[in-house]
Amino acid sequence: MTTTTSPTPSGTDTPALAVEGLCVDLTTPAGTVRAVDGVSFSVRRGRTLALLGESGCGKSMTALSVVGLLDPAASVTGGTVRVRGDDTLRMSPAQRRKLAGPVLSIVFQDALTALNPVQPVGRQIGEPFRIHRGLSRRQAHEKAVELMTRVGIPEPGERARSYPHQFSGGMRQRLLIAMAVALAPDVLIADEPTTALDVTVQAQIMRLLRDLQDERDMALVLITHDLAVVARRADDVVVMYAGTVVENGPVHDVFSVPRHPYTRGLLDSVPEDSVRGRPLPAVPGSPPELSAVPPGCVFQARCPLVRERCVRERPSLRTAGDGRAAACHFSEELARV
Repeated sequence: MTTTTSPTPSGTDTPALAVEGLCVDLTTPAGTVRAVDGVSFSVRRGRTLALLGESGCGKSMTALSVVGLLDPAASVTGGTVRVRGDDTLRMSPAQRRKLAGPVLSIVFQDALTALNPVQPVGRQIGEPFRIHRGLSRRQAHEKAVELMTRVGIPEPGERARSYPHQFSGGMRQRLLIAMAVALAPDVLIADEPTTALDVTVQAQIMRLLRDLQDERDMALVLITHDLAVVARRADDVVVMYAGTVVENGPVHDVFSVPRHPYTRGLLDSVPEDSVRGRPLPAVPGSPPELSAVPPGCVFQARCPLVRERCVRERPSLRTAGDGRAAACHFSEELARV
């Protein structure tokens, strides 16, 4: 097991969410594999933290661990998840349910499967008010209509009686966001909230999330593989690879001078200066299978700087004193390039 640490952001207030040394094992027909290995990060209210990386790097598994929605085949085997300073991993299921909505909430990437197909959307959005606030059905319906108005659903009074399949993809995502922010949580996790939406709708959804965050002073954890979204919307970034954190820090600093070859490879893959007719730049190779993660650096098979030390020794996530950290033996050398 590799335990990593992340730099502590400035300020004396307690982070709204602090994950430390999180480890998640996954049971497969071939045996048990480590899907998340020693992941650490923290985020304060009003700030946006992006979890960035390729598909399969452990971003969503980390998010599901935080909110307690892991598949039965997965289990948390180490670490802490502190919300308001309390470790939710040590709480009973009943205690965790009390946090779901008023304190911690999540927006899933596929609204059609996240919403109940046989209940009107107004009833679903109003349900948190009935469970946590004890409102009557009529009062909860009024709250649902207010939320639908706020997230930009046309004719909310009428549409509250409609079912999820009667909305477009962008409107369903707005409904899911309305449910997630209904009780003004301290922490909102958005797991690729713009997946499968066209560019215009993506921009609208991201703007809506930003406005709601500003209104409610929420801490936002944004899970994505979209570098442009991270650059525009996030304050800090955690770059993940093969279930581990390989670099973190303020977005501007990390994107300007990356200190891990994987981060550099992701940034170089953006077709900003590509020449028409030539192959697009890309990180060569593929991430390792979880059952065959190498003993040294997890990125060694794809790294242009790989050396003997990388093969035999796993680099730790080392802080640099400037709010940044990187898990690379040669991060200082990379920063000078």
